Amino acid sequence: MSPQEQTEQRRGQQLLFITLLFGILLNFPLLAVFDHDGKVGGVPVLYLYVLLAWIAVVVLTGWLVTRMKHEE
Repeated sequence: MSPQEQTEQRRGQQLLFITLLFGILLNFPLLAVFDHDGKVGGVPVLYLYVLLAWIAVVVLTGWLVTRMKHEE
């Protein structure tokens, strides 16, 4: 297996991990933890959690893709 193929396979595995992480973060048990009447700065806690999880996944994916481009 060539180094290029190994890099592509590794990138695919890391992107799959990020996808699974996002699926876990937005799964029922964790959503239920944040589903209550509390508010942070006037924003419901559940909405804030979903927004922060989404931002974290976008940032992590962007960092991973740009890092892999620099390694090529």
